[in-house]
Amino acid sequence: MGHDHEGQRVSRRTALAGIGAVGLGAILAACSESPTGGRTPTPVPTTGGGTATITPRATGPADLAALLEQARTCTLTPATTQGPYYFDAGKIRSDIREDREGVRLTLGIKVQDTETCAPLRDAVVEIWHCDAAGLYSGAESLSRGGGGGPGDLTPLDDERYLRGAQVTGEDGIVRFTTIWPGWYPGRTVHIHAMVHISDQRVLTTQVMFDEALNTKVLAAAPYAARGGRDTFNDDDSIYQDSMLLKLAEDGDGYLGAIVFAADSADSDGGGS
Repeated sequence: MGHDHEGQRVSRRTALAGIGAVGLGAILAACSESPTGGRTPTPVPTTGGGTATITPRATGPADLAALLEQARTCTLTPATTQGPYYFDAGKIRSDIREDREGVRLTLGIKVQDTETCAPLRDAVVEIWHCDAAGLYSGAESLSRGGGGGPGDLTPLDDERYLRGAQVTGEDGIVRFTTIWPGWYPGRTVHIHAMVHISDQRVLTTQVMFDEALNTKVLAAAPYAARGGRDTFNDDDSIYQDSMLLKLAEDGDGYLGAIVFAADSADSDGGGS
């Protein structure tokens, strides 16, 4: 696993809450299951004087669990570039859609140890991706012009759509509600993901989509307004078969599932 130390050492506090906005102890307490097994969303104080609502350790419905079983693997998930538009969005939530229009995607991610195949509890999973128009929140002007460089980005606007983080439970699973990503020149359709364990980024990777379903989804509004793509899975510079989601129709949207096998030992992890 390649190590790029620039920006890799991120405290759990920052990874969970965004620039220390929510204390680690408060988040872990909020995420702890109650004696009766309840998962009631819990407000916790932020350093700015407000509150953030933490949804304890989301797990998916039965259909999503079945997809995750199909996706079962114990092969180290490939590390990739984090891309030019990553920053800690400070959003601990499962529904990351904000006001973005698009086909609903319920995404289940299971994090497990690559050596033991055991689920990893208390791992922070972040995802971020572009909207139907190919724009990234916090970087709309840059993503219109293809700008941005390596390393973490200083946000250029106040938008925070299609970015969020969740904390795994005993089963190692988190669930996000988002939309099918759009596309932009030079890349196939994808979602970025990062896994934090303790104070380290142990995995930075990307998630890809079946091309037949990409064609179907992107032919409808609001995606169709952008016209044809120039890059598909088979000519994308990052795509690997192991990055493909397991997908199933779910009403007017889709369920997607993937397993991340990460190195939970002392390492700087996944590259940037």
